[in-house]
Amino acid sequence: MKRAVIAGAGAWLPPKLVTNADLTARLDTSDEWIRTRTGMSVRHVVEPGTATCDLAVEAGRRALDAAGRDADIVILATTTPDRQVPPTAPEIATRLGLGTVPAFDLSAACAGFLYGLSTASGLIATGAARSVLLIGADAFTTMVDPDDRATAVLFGDAAGALLLRAGQDGEPGAVGTPVLGSDGSLADLIQVPAGGSRTRVNGPLTDLADPKDLYFQMNGRETFRHAVTRMSQSSRAAVTAAGWELAEVDRLCAHQANARILTAVADELGFEPARQLSNVADVGNTAAASLPTLLAMAAADGTLKTGHRVLLTAFGGGLSWGAATLTWPDTDVLVD
Repeated sequence: MKRAVIAGAGAWLPPKLVTNADLTARLDTSDEWIRTRTGMSVRHVVEPGTATCDLAVEAGRRALDAAGRDADIVILATTTPDRQVPPTAPEIATRLGLGTVPAFDLSAACAGFLYGLSTASGLIATGAARSVLLIGADAFTTMVDPDDRATAVLFGDAAGALLLRAGQDGEPGAVGTPVLGSDGSLADLIQVPAGGSRTRVNGPLTDLADPKDLYFQMNGRETFRHAVTRMSQSSRAAVTAAGWELAEVDRLCAHQANARILTAVADELGFEPARQLSNVADVGNTAAASLPTLLAMAAADGTLKTGHRVLLTAFGGGLSWGAATLTWPDTDVLVD
């Protein structure tokens, strides 16, 4: 059976920086509080007028250039599409010069990139595509309440991309069988209550029962508990499906939600710091962009090397979660 194989990677972060000092200047918080609870120091954020499509195009172009080839299909994993209609992916494909290739958005919150990886793998396995450009991109700060210290300190904006080609099982860069899950009974733990078909905004925002319902909301305590459990469970299942042992995994690449979740998952799975990839201090939680951005940045700085066995795992709203395995190939990576 054909496998999806990584042929190139890219990432892009908007140049504007928001530091902990910037946040403490306007919120009832402190640098120590932010660092202790999140592990974050800096976030990259979009300027007004910059949207998810702009981030995705930059990362996608870098992945295509790194691979030295075009894509048959474009998949955008995002929670922050430019508009409700139309989807954002077709515009990305056009701006990248890919013409009229199939292109679509995929929404699974912070687990979106893993869901996209599974989808891309299936398209390649069936022969529907020879190469897929998979992008994780989010301008998440556009949906966060700037006055809510519980969420405003967490998020940044970014985009990361992989160019996946058809290859063979076992070759470097081949993606293992993803393990995915969801639990809609807990949908309210991570949500933006208004703006969808359930709670439309047809008039002034003041007509809403609570205008803050247009912003991202999260039950942090319960999210922490479920995130650690589900990421750990799916990680074990993915490693087993690959025929590996956890001790044989060289790098844990987990969704950069916050430092406490990362530490808890690593401890549960037995990963010491030297085997963990992390950029949470420098970029924050970038939602669907988290995993591909981390892969690209780690490969660029040398902490992820050719031949490393990698375990990917993520958790997000839905609730949704997943894990997958791969061996990092000898491939070009372009990061700005």
